[in-house]
Amino acid sequence: MRNNEKQELLVKEFKAILKAERFGSQGEIVDALRQSGFDNINQSKVSRMLTKFGAVRTRNAKMEMVYCLPVELGVPTVSSSLRELVMDIDYNNALVVIHTGPGAAQLIARLLDSLGKAEGILGVVAGDDTIFITPTRNIEVAELFDSVCDLFEYSV
Repeated sequence: MRNNEKQELLVKEFKAILKAERFGSQGEIVDALRQSGFDNINQSKVSRMLTKFGAVRTRNAKMEMVYCLPVELGVPTVSSSLRELVMDIDYNNALVVIHTGPGAAQLIARLLDSLGKAEGILGVVAGDDTIFITPTRNIEVAELFDSVCDLFEYSV
């Protein structure tokens, strides 16, 4: 197995371990990785990986302090689909609001702007991680909400 393949497997397993939200120390993560067949792993390497992937310590459902990778801090990659960048979609009587990962709002807003009035979008305003979408007169906000949810395959 090539080094790149080994590294990819290590990263995949590392992320899976953090996703489990059961490990509160770097030593526990080292042990889990060793049990998964990564014999050359050590605390120093785990520490660098935690930093590289933006891991934080937080309380899990059992109120234990554990390491995890917060979704909202995930960095988009070239292979990320736009729907992975959308965290939440909601609406009120006036507009639809989309919450995205940090820095993703401009990209998604550009796509929505390109759809324009034909799709019921009067205008789009985006910040860093929030988008406001105003519907045209001939479409209800709830209809626009449904269309946007369909576009990003977002289930309510």
